[in-house]
Amino acid sequence: MLLAVAALTFLLIHLAPGDPVYLLGGEGGTSEYYAALRQEFGLDRPLGEQFLRFFWQAAHGDLGRSLHQRQPVLALILQRVPATLLLAGTAFAASSVLGLLLGIWAASRAHEVPDRVLLMLTALGSAVPVFWSGLLLVVVFSLWLGWFPAQGMTSPRGHPAGWVDVLHHLVLPAAALALQPLAGLSRLMRVGMLEALSEPYVITARAKGLPPYRVTVHAARNALLPVITMIGTSAGALITGAVLTETVFAWPGMGRLALDATLTRDYPLIMGIVLVGSVGVVIVNLVTDLLYGVVDPRITYG
Repeated sequence: MLLAVAALTFLLIHLAPGDPVYLLGGEGGTSEYYAALRQEFGLDRPLGEQFLRFFWQAAHGDLGRSLHQRQPVLALILQRVPATLLLAGTAFAASSVLGLLLGIWAASRAHEVPDRVLLMLTALGSAVPVFWSGLLLVVVFSLWLGWFPAQGMTSPRGHPAGWVDVLHHLVLPAAALALQPLAGLSRLMRVGMLEALSEPYVITARAKGLPPYRVTVHAARNALLPVITMIGTSAGALITGAVLTETVFAWPGMGRLALDATLTRDYPLIMGIVLVGSVGVVIVNLVTDLLYGVVDPRITYG
């Protein structure tokens, strides 16, 4: 999977218009100067050789050097990973927990006014692009109400408690990033709960006088399998959405670094970011597969 992602990314960035050499050396250089730059960064070699060289180095932990920043790509990525993990992890946890709870709550009040309102709001949340919701949050909660800062991860003048300052800056970008997966998870959990609550074992449990919360727990566990699948796939969407979210909120993470690398045609940096992000998605999907056996004991791996 990682080999396929790396090959496709390598092909796409070389098919895209623009030459990194002219961005590096400017448009007023001589042909000899541009040729020297290509030779310095190995861009004069055949594409197949460039790709094999990159993958061989990546397999040994070397992602190359950034064309523009002249620093090791891995070091640049590792500087931004904590900020992205904080943002994406917060959005992932919030969307997963709230999505499950809202879905269960809506199923218990199916076809009532609260349920219909929730369906309308989640449909709207699924349709709103992450960059638009981010801008809307900035306008309402930062410009109009002044509750949260609009950009950055910390205040320029500092804060007595640094983590409080970071959390204060985290609220708006995490909310914007979590909106779409939250809407999708709540709708899927609602449908799964409605199907589970109509099963014979639930009817029998209610007839035997089992407390309502116990019935809900049993039904929720059987409705979780498709929801777990969606939770796993939402990790990729969070990584993609982080590029736009970090741009809107000037969050210093991998998404902002990826955008800067794309605009400057920094091939090694783009490849490194995509490869590291792909590793994260593969790990999340593996954990998702393993969770099936925890939720449903009938599923075994052998």
